[in-house]
Amino acid sequence: MEIINIITSKHTEMQDITAQISALVPSGLTSGICHVFCRHTTAGLTINENADVDVQHDILSDLDRMVPWNNPDYRHAEGNSAAHLKASLLGFSVTIPIVDCRLALGTWQGVYFCEFDGPRRRQVIVQFIGGGKVDA
Repeated sequence: MEIINIITSKHTEMQDITAQISALVPSGLTSGICHVFCRHTTAGLTINENADVDVQHDILSDLDRMVPWNNPDYRHAEGNSAAHLKASLLGFSVTIPIVDCRLALGTWQGVYFCEFDGPRRRQVIVQFIGGGKVDA
């Protein structure tokens, strides 16, 4: 198990953490899975396009439209119900296959940490499971 520390600088943002996860793949793990888990209730994880930053903008913009920050029906006393809802919509974990010691993401895919109540210090847990280790 490994922990990636993330510092967000905006109230709402998406950070590409693909390179940080890739750097943690154990050498010799030829096949298996990588499970990434967000330890927070107002942030989430997703896999999406990493070639065009407009995709991140569009995702965040539509989440804001679907789940507005100020809704008079929210009851949560901390005032961040929208962040909890957005995080729940995206989810708190992603699982990626490992093939030939690498994350088996598609050509345009990246793993994103999604902040909905920042700026904050955050953590994600990365765990690798597999039986395809090759002894050196």
